[in-house]
Amino acid sequence: MAKRMKEEDKGTKTIINIFIVIVFLVLLAGIFYIAPNYIREDYDGKVKVLINNNNVTLKMKKDVYIDENNNVFLSLEDIENYFDKYIEYNEQTGDIITTSTINIADLNTKSNEITINGEEEQLNSAPIQLNDTIYLPFSEISEKVYDVDLEYIKDTNTIVIDSLDRKQEVANVNTKVKIKYKPQTLSRTLEKIEENEEVVYIEDTNDWSKIRAKDGTIGYVKKEDLSNIKTTREDKEYISKVNGKVNLVWDYYSEYVNAPDRTGETLDGVNVVSPSFFSILKGSNGEINNNAERGGDKYIEWAHNNNYQVWAMFSNNSLRDTTSQILNDYEKRETMIENLIDLVKEYNVDGVNVDFENMNDEDKDVYSRFLIELAPRLKILGKTLSVDVTAPDGSETWSLCFDRNTISNVADYIVFMAYDQYGVSSSKAGTTAGYDWVETNIKKFLGQEDVDPDKIILGIPLYMRLWKEEDGEVTSKVVNIKDMYDNLPENQVANWDDKLKQYYVEYEDDGATYKMWIENDKSIGEKINLAKQYNLAGIAFWEKDREANDEFWTTVKDELNN
Repeated sequence: MAKRMKEEDKGTKTIINIFIVIVFLVLLAGIFYIAPNYIREDYDGKVKVLINNNNVTLKMKKDVYIDENNNVFLSLEDIENYFDKYIEYNEQTGDIITTSTINIADLNTKSNEITINGEEEQLNSAPIQLNDTIYLPFSEISEKVYDVDLEYIKDTNTIVIDSLDRKQEVANVNTKVKIKYKPQTLSRTLEKIEENEEVVYIEDTNDWSKIRAKDGTIGYVKKEDLSNIKTTREDKEYISKVNGKVNLVWDYYSEYVNAPDRTGETLDGVNVVSPSFFSILKGSNGEINNNAERGGDKYIEWAHNNNYQVWAMFSNNSLRDTTSQILNDYEKRETMIENLIDLVKEYNVDGVNVDFENMNDEDKDVYSRFLIELAPRLKILGKTLSVDVTAPDGSETWSLCFDRNTISNVADYIVFMAYDQYGVSSSKAGTTAGYDWVETNIKKFLGQEDVDPDKIILGIPLYMRLWKEEDGEVTSKVVNIKDMYDNLPENQVANWDDKLKQYYVEYEDDGATYKMWIENDKSIGEKINLAKQYNLAGIAFWEKDREANDEFWTTVKDELNN
C-alpha cells in the first residue's frame, strides 16, 4: 500500500514538473514575443535624424553638428550617402561641387559664397572642417540646393528632413492616442498625442497606421483613430515624358546650311525629332556653334504643331582635343553648360540629345562629370536629357570612353547607337547591324553595364554598306535604304540570314566581289521586336531622309505598338 502511494506521489510530481516546464516555456515565448516591442533605441546622445520618415540615426557615418545658433551641419560623407551620390570635393582648392536632382552648386570651405545654377549668393555659414571631416551648412542649403525641407526640433533633439518632390499626406487624430513602437496593442508607448493634433500619415499596416508626430516621433496608431487624411504635396514630375514608347528620328544637317523645311510633312508614329542644332566649336573654351539660328524657329514650330518633342542634338563634332580641353577644366565645362542652357531657353526645345563621340578613354570620368553637372540644369527647366553611346567593349576612343552606368543614372535616357558593327575602317566585309550582335549588346547594357531597360533607347540604322572585295582589298560605301535598288544590279537574288535577321546579296562584277547585308522593313521590324522583347524605352533612327518612303513610318508605328 505504502509502495503504491509513493508511486502515485512520484507520478503527481512528474505531472507538476511537466506543467511547470510548460508554463515556463509559455512565459518565455511570451517574453520573446513581447520583448522586441519594448526595445529602447539607445542613441548615446546622438542627434536623432529622420529622412523621409526613415530613422537613419544609427546609420549616419558622422555625428551631426549643431552650432550655437541651431544651424545644422551634415558631413560630406552623409550628404553623399543620402542626398548627393556625385558630390565632388577638391581637397587642394577646398571647392565642393554639389549635384542634386534640379540644382548644381559650387561652394568653398574658405568662403560664405555659393553659386547655384550660375547665380551667386551669400550663406550665413561656410562649410567647416571638424576632426578631418568636412561639414556643410545643411540647414541653409537644404532647400536651395537639395529641394528638401529641414526642421530641427530642439526639445527632442531631432532633425526631420523631407524631400519636397515626394508626396506627403497629413491626418488628424480623433482622440487622445498613444503612439506605439510596433503595430500591436502590447507594444511600448512612444508618445501620447492630443485630440485633433495633425500628424504626417505614412502608410497603413493591417488595422494600424504608421504616422509621424510633430515632435518627430514615428510609430503606430489604430486606423480608426485617424480622420481627414489629405494630400499636402504631390510627387513632382520634372520632365514632360512622351506618350508611350519613344520613337525618335535624328534630323541631321550641316552647319553650313539652313535647317530642313519640313512644312507639310508628317511622320506617322514619331514623337521625338532630334535636329543637329548645337555643336562644339573647334578650339573653343566652351563656346557653342548655334546651328538653329538659320531656320530653327520654323523647324521647331513645325515639330510642335505636329506634337513632336524637339530634343536638340548637341555634338562635339568628334573634335577629340577640343572636347578634352573643355571637359578637363571646370570653368570651361560650366561655360559650355551655361551657353547650352541659354540656347535651350532661347529656342524652348523640349530636351537635349548629347552626341559626343571620338573621345579619349581617359576622359571618361570628366565626360560623366559634364553630364552630372548638366542634368540638373535641364531638369529644373523640365527638359529631357538623352545621351548617345556606342556598344560596350569596343575601341578606346569610340567605346571605352563611356561610363554607361553613370550616364544612365544621370540622364533620362541613354541611346544605344546599334551601328556600325562593321564600319568604314573594317578590313572585313560585314553587316552594319546584325540581329545577334544587337541583342548581345542589349544584354551587355542590362547585365555588365547595369542599365535599367526603361532608360535605353535602341538606335537603328536606315542605311547599309555595299562592300567591294578586289585584289585582297576591302572597301565599302554607305547606301541609304531609299537608294538600295539603285546600287544593285537587276534580278539579284537575296537570301535571308536567320541569325542576322537580314537579307544578304553577293555577286561578281568585273573581277570584284560585292556583298550587301540589307536593311529594310523586315530587318528593322526584327530590331524593333528586340526593343519590345527587352522592354526598352523606345527606338531611334539615324537618320531622316534615308528611309524608303513616307509609308515607312507607318510600318514602324505598327511594329512598335503591336
